[in-house]
Amino acid sequence: MRKLAVVMVGVFGLLFLAGCGDDASESQADHASSPSVSGPAAAVAPGFREGAPSKEGPAPSDSANRKEVITGSVDITADDPIGAAATVTEQVRAMDGRIDSRTEQPGTDDRTARAVLSVRVPADKTDAFITGLGGIGTVTEVSTNRDDVTMQWEDLDARIRALQASVDRLRALIAGATNTADLIAAEEALSSRQGELDSLTAQKRSLDDQVALSTLTITLTADDKKAPGDPDNFWDGIVAGWNSLVDWLRDAVVFAGKAVPWLGFLAVLGGVLWLVLRTVLRRRRPAAPVAPAVVTPAAETTSPTAGHEKEATDADRTGDDQTEQP
Repeated sequence: MRKLAVVMVGVFGLLFLAGCGDDASESQADHASSPSVSGPAAAVAPGFREGAPSKEGPAPSDSANRKEVITGSVDITADDPIGAAATVTEQVRAMDGRIDSRTEQPGTDDRTARAVLSVRVPADKTDAFITGLGGIGTVTEVSTNRDDVTMQWEDLDARIRALQASVDRLRALIAGATNTADLIAAEEALSSRQGELDSLTAQKRSLDDQVALSTLTITLTADDKKAPGDPDNFWDGIVAGWNSLVDWLRDAVVFAGKAVPWLGFLAVLGGVLWLVLRTVLRRRRPAAPVAPAVVTPAAETTSPTAGHEKEATDADRTGDDQTEQP
């Protein structure tokens, strides 16, 4: 019995050791394989999260460095457009802006008063300025546009800084040049770079001005529901028709007076052309042929010269006959 018990204890001990060995091997295998998966994942995940965009929303942009060019137009209807234009000018100057152009057209019997202003106001005060125009008259239309020129401004700024550094280096080379050839080459390069730098600087200065001051075109007109001088009743219509007829007759008389000198000039010019053409046609016309003179027998008998010649011939013949008879 003791031997059997010892044998059973030994068998159970071997089975226990075998089971422990399998668990250890499996745990070692899992432990060996887990770092290869979880370790790199833990190292990569933070980097991936930092480089990837956030799913919660886009990163906030720096609005302070944003460059925008604001343009727009405002149409206003006022009882006195000329006076309203003067009020707009005062408001622009009060906001440290400026007037680039101003056109005024006073009202007459045939046309309504009108004024057009091109104003420049600080960009950060544009909305407040447009809102304040409502006190001048009735704002009928407002149109504004914001053009983002941040990339253009940054490109100009980077090119200017690079050219400025190049110009500084060239000036240092000129200062330390030891021969004439190097000095001439450096001066030519400096002249080219300096010209390009000045051009870019002027472009950036103009762009800064456009960004700092918005450009607005303000058009002020009178209420054109009824044009000035339109008749209100039948009698006014008759008077307006008579006045228009008198105006037309006056214009016709003036036109006829202007046309008289031109008619005289055209008449003289036509006469000169007619004389020239007549002279040319006469010179080109062929002359008529002259027929030869025909002498009739009657003319020969009646001619005294022919009679004398005939008598002389007869006398000569008679003399010849007398000399031949002996």
